[in-house]
Amino acid sequence: MKYDWILDVLADLKTFANANGLDALAEQLDDTQLIAATEIASKAEKVGAQAHGDEAATGIDIGGVGERARA
Repeated sequence: MKYDWILDVLADLKTFANANGLDALAEQLDDTQLIAATEIASKAEKVGAQAHGDEAATGIDIGGVGERARA
């Protein structure tokens, strides 16, 4: 999926934090990875349900709010 790259970035940041004794940051990044993975999976499920006409998958799609183009 198009959002999976963020999980790699968070893993790299966590590795850096651990290697440099930034323990609190590493723990926070661990939590952040879990949240990101959950949101990505949830978004994928919603898209899949909408593609199959599942009426239970209703809601407001705010689109690309906060997204930036990658160079």
